[in-house]
Amino acid sequence: MESEDDMHDANEVVVEEDDDYYSGGEDADMGMEGEAEEEDYGGYDYDDDEDAGVDYDFMADDSDDGDDVLISRSQKNYTILKEEDLRQRQEEDITRISNVLSISKEAAGLLLRRYNWSVNDVHEEWFADEERVRHAVGILEKPAVKFLSVREVACGICFENYSSESVRSAGCTHLFCDGCWKAYISTSIKDGPGCLMLRCPDPSCGAAVGQAMIDELATVEDKKKYHRYLLRSYVEDSRKIKWCPAPGCDSAVKYVVGSGSYDVTCSCSYSFCWNCTEEAHRPVDCETVAKWVLKNSAESENMNWILANSKPCPKCKRPIEKNQGCMHMTCTPPCKFEFCWLCLGAWSDHGERTGGFYACNRYETASKDGVYDEAERRREMAKNSLERYTHYYERWLPTKRAENGADVNFAICIGNANFRTFPLILP
Repeated sequence: MESEDDMHDANEVVVEEDDDYYSGGEDADMGMEGEAEEEDYGGYDYDDDEDAGVDYDFMADDSDDGDDVLISRSQKNYTILKEEDLRQRQEEDITRISNVLSISKEAAGLLLRRYNWSVNDVHEEWFADEERVRHAVGILEKPAVKFLSVREVACGICFENYSSESVRSAGCTHLFCDGCWKAYISTSIKDGPGCLMLRCPDPSCGAAVGQAMIDELATVEDKKKYHRYLLRSYVEDSRKIKWCPAPGCDSAVKYVVGSGSYDVTCSCSYSFCWNCTEEAHRPVDCETVAKWVLKNSAESENMNWILANSKPCPKCKRPIEKNQGCMHMTCTPPCKFEFCWLCLGAWSDHGERTGGFYACNRYETASKDGVYDEAERRREMAKNSLERYTHYYERWLPTKRAENGADVNFAICIGNANFRTFPLILP
């Protein structure tokens, strides 16, 4: 099922194609001259119905606005978005969810961030089970605290007494002073994009902290970071939008998934594959390109180290290193998936019956059945390759440093040398 945005983009493409096709003036004259030339050279008589089916892949456009006008058919499956375009689309999505679900824009933003900025997913999940979605996102149907009749209230963090005007909550019953709120928000923003799904400081409460409170209590610098994270999440969490990988370019590309070629060209003139974000490489597939880049980069041995000393998160696939502690692992925000280090299964399925925090009966049973033999074999091969590489690297590095030092010394000697010049005497 296509989203409303895709249908809107498709309509725009059709209109632009019609405008180019029915353009008059010089183009029409040139077309008539072309028909005359065909009659002169070959005498061929083309039917109008056959002309209508011609694929105009090489239609040129003299307009200076190259971002808005689609030049060829290969460019009709994506749209270049500047930062202001992204913010506008983000605000439009929030407004649309707010109007359809009759909720505040703050709550609509929380829902969209939860479901990766997919308007269709929000609609489907909300109308399927509104109560479950509210609980998962932390949106309270009604604020639990409306008016405080007492003069002083104890802060739930510093336990100091404050007036009712100096404490606030995330809509729940847990009250904290403004100072503790500011410190909590500032720390969360400094920790990274996880601040976009900030919850009440009380560990037992899942009420979401809205953007209005963050804008009110955060410093100017922290607010800039927060809104930057918010814009980045609109691109990086979306399945249809990706940043242009060119250095210094802040544009994004919205691609119509399943529309054909992944080759796109940004407004900065950089052409790349939208699927893998490497340079445009058609007809070579992305998997082959990834192997080629890895083989020719200095990161190949780093990948060997990662493979030998880490395991991927079962949910987001980020590599995780375990250097100490129990088998209970928690991925970094915004993933936060909890799993067992040994069997990589969800930690919610583990407990005393599976061996506690320092063992896993499931892993031991599966190992005996040979389930993990291939993974362990690959990890052992990576360790051996890494040790062999380190052995030679430690012996090569001193020689390379000495060679570079000799080159530097030679350059200094040449630079300090005094040369005597003689005038050229012509006859």
